[in-house]
Amino acid sequence: MTKTQPATDPRVADLVQAGKVRVALYLPQYTKNPATGELGGWCVELIHALGERLGVAGVPIENPNPAEAMACLKAGTGDAAILGILASRSGEVDFSPPFVEADYTCLVPAGSSIVSVADADRPGTRIAAVRNHASTLALSGLLKHASLVYADTPGSTFEILQGGNADLFASLRAVLLGYSAQLPGSRLLEQRYGFNSVGMAVPKGLAGRLAYVNEFVEEARSSGLVQRALDRAGWRGVRVAPGKPN
Repeated sequence: MTKTQPATDPRVADLVQAGKVRVALYLPQYTKNPATGELGGWCVELIHALGERLGVAGVPIENPNPAEAMACLKAGTGDAAILGILASRSGEVDFSPPFVEADYTCLVPAGSSIVSVADADRPGTRIAAVRNHASTLALSGLLKHASLVYADTPGSTFEILQGGNADLFASLRAVLLGYSAQLPGSRLLEQRYGFNSVGMAVPKGLAGRLAYVNEFVEEARSSGLVQRALDRAGWRGVRVAPGKPN
């Protein structure tokens, strides 16, 4: 990574003056130590790296879901956010290129005969999904017959499946791998029905901040920082996003 840049960079002078850069996250992008309240995970590591580049504190702001992370950014209580890059969000925020691409798939309980999303798309099939998550928005555009059952966090969505109130749980493969271990006999579908391009978002109209963030994202990707953070966090089903073609 590039060493801390001079505090005179006019693109981020406001953040340097504030002494911190606040970046909104949402579950499951972070973990929380129940004893200390300290946040961790690959996204938190990248936020700290951004703060180091600026010469200020990188402060993760926890939110339960993507909608709350967007609200945090729009309200000005966050300076940036790590979000799935969606056309539906681009009218409200500006995005950097992606850090990572994370596969979407489904978790099915023991004894299920479902082998693909197309197989699951039948009348009466219930798919548990996180409200407003990018994986949910992608799936809703594919379904013709199955119905979605919503919850606001991955944990509460898993409880819907665990309690027998859904036939599948749709989310990121990396997330579902963790929940599969809690549901004996369950399995993930081999097929992916899409992927989430995850990048950094800034409020509309802040061209200088966006340009600075774009530089950071490219450095984090090309230097191996993103891959190392993913490896340390143990995330599978996620790959570093390809860079811009030459």
